[in-house]
Amino acid sequence: MTRVAVFGSGSWGTAFAMVMADAGCEVTLWGRRPELAEAINTTRVNADYLPGVELPASVRATTDPAEAARDAAFTVLAVPSQTLRANLGEWAPLLAPDTVLVSLMKGVELGTAKRMSEVIEEVAKVSGDRVAVLSGPNLAKEIAARQPAASVVACTDEAVATRLQAACHTPYFRPYTNTDVVGCELGGAVKNVIGLAVGIADGMGLGDNTKGSLITRGLAETTRLGLAMGADPMTFSGLAGLGDLVATCSSPLSRNHTFGTNLGRGMTLQETIAVTRQTAEGVKSCESVADLARRHGVDMPITDTVVDIVHHGKPPLVALKELMSRSAKPERR
Repeated sequence: MTRVAVFGSGSWGTAFAMVMADAGCEVTLWGRRPELAEAINTTRVNADYLPGVELPASVRATTDPAEAARDAAFTVLAVPSQTLRANLGEWAPLLAPDTVLVSLMKGVELGTAKRMSEVIEEVAKVSGDRVAVLSGPNLAKEIAARQPAASVVACTDEAVATRLQAACHTPYFRPYTNTDVVGCELGGAVKNVIGLAVGIADGMGLGDNTKGSLITRGLAETTRLGLAMGADPMTFSGLAGLGDLVATCSSPLSRNHTFGTNLGRGMTLQETIAVTRQTAEGVKSCESVADLARRHGVDMPITDTVVDIVHHGKPPLVALKELMSRSAKPERR
């Protein structure tokens, strides 16, 4: 059996561990808390994140990173994006020599504005052909319920992407390959920011026209940034672009959408953080996405508006009026 290490026992890490086990892999799931690892091994359930979901017998949990990493053909990273650098710094010396590092993370690093694959290459000291990303409309609870879903596995080495595709292909989870790592990562990171914007609109009581406009213009922002960074524009009309964006902006299961809804209802940032149990990546990544856009000279007004609301305390109604009063222009600019 193909051995797989999954670092991160939250909802998505656990759900993807289940996917790979269902595809025939032997999976070791790493988490920090001994009580959670013990509960998973004895009850087959991660009750903290996916209550009621029984994990396959081929998923085993541990708190020992060396045990998780040993002989793994694929090392899956499913931790919050802003913690990746510190965590991977500890794990890198333990990784199997030829393991493929797979990013499930959808963010951009604060300060450096680096994509997660770039952080992985830098910290683990591996070449890009050993780093893959997985991105698409993959809400963890629906995957854990084994509802049909599709995704994209991207790597600059198509053969590596094909290997990963085979390792996680199940009757309910259909992965497609792509070599456009930049586009897939940007689609996943920026959709969280647009998900916040749509959630804010929902919280304000705005309708489907507003949400449809935000989704469409948000996709335009993502595509502009992607083109400036050398991505394939077709990626943004696929699963890692439009597919992921629609799922995030339309589902109450989306953390970013829910976070935005609470802001739109009038809660402060700190109040919203207090009632949010899991990481909403867009909250921090909106600043790093805006930073990335400035570095490439790309205009991203929806992203800038989200930053103003989330981090500068601008009232959503004021921010909306400013966004709508921008000077008119052709659609394709």
